[in-house]
Amino acid sequence: MSIHTEINKVTTETFKKMKASGKKISILTAYDFSMARLADEGGIDAILVGDSAANVMAGYETTLPITLDQMIYHAQCVSRAVSRAMLVVDLPFGTYQSDPMQAYHSAVRVMKETGAAAVKIEGGLEIAESVKAILNAGIPIMAHLGLTPQSINQFGSFKLRAKEEAEAEKLISDAKLLEELGCFSVVLEKIPAKLAEKLTKELTIPTIGIGAGNQCDGQVLVIHDLLGMNKNFKPKFARKYLNLHEEIVKAISQYVSDVKEQTFPNENESF
Repeated sequence: MSIHTEINKVTTETFKKMKASGKKISILTAYDFSMARLADEGGIDAILVGDSAANVMAGYETTLPITLDQMIYHAQCVSRAVSRAMLVVDLPFGTYQSDPMQAYHSAVRVMKETGAAAVKIEGGLEIAESVKAILNAGIPIMAHLGLTPQSINQFGSFKLRAKEEAEAEKLISDAKLLEELGCFSVVLEKIPAKLAEKLTKELTIPTIGIGAGNQCDGQVLVIHDLLGMNKNFKPKFARKYLNLHEEIVKAISQYVSDVKEQTFPNENESF
């Protein structure tokens, strides 16, 4: 049974009210109908169709290869499953960064073809014109600062960001600019907890942490990490609530054994 019985649709206005009242915001990724339905039934506030689909669904090492068409496909699958959660969709690498008109068209496609409530994009001052173009079309934006995976080749690693003063100051400046432009929330990925706490207090829009301590207004995780579906990926910030990798492999191994030993199907499972 769901822990959340109300079906009041979560919106950007809900996010504002939750920050104002001190209620924490819970977000998970999902990329398909079945997983999205489970997340929605579990009472999640928002579902992010992340470009992390490139990693967990397609097996790429980075998020860079996934296309806009592929993101739209995943978002369409998720959209059919969701009743309550707000649906946010990542704009993938190369669809918004340097060309405001391309950013506008990419965001419009996502909204028209998926039923999403908002898009998420990475970056600060560098993408300000693209942010304006999307917002001017009436499309809500969830911003993303700190470790921004689409810039991994520029960073050179997935290490902690904004540890040094200069980078921390730029992150603060970028966050305040994105708030001023009209973004409704900002993801803070893999930055010092003290910096995330400072930003959470100074911004009027909600902060969503991932590897940024527990003082943010909300948290986001990749659902496959939470469920323990990849035994080789163990980021410090991702609490494993289940060990599905072990359970699924065990179940499949038992099925293989039962088939080979002709104990499946049994008489009750036959017609």
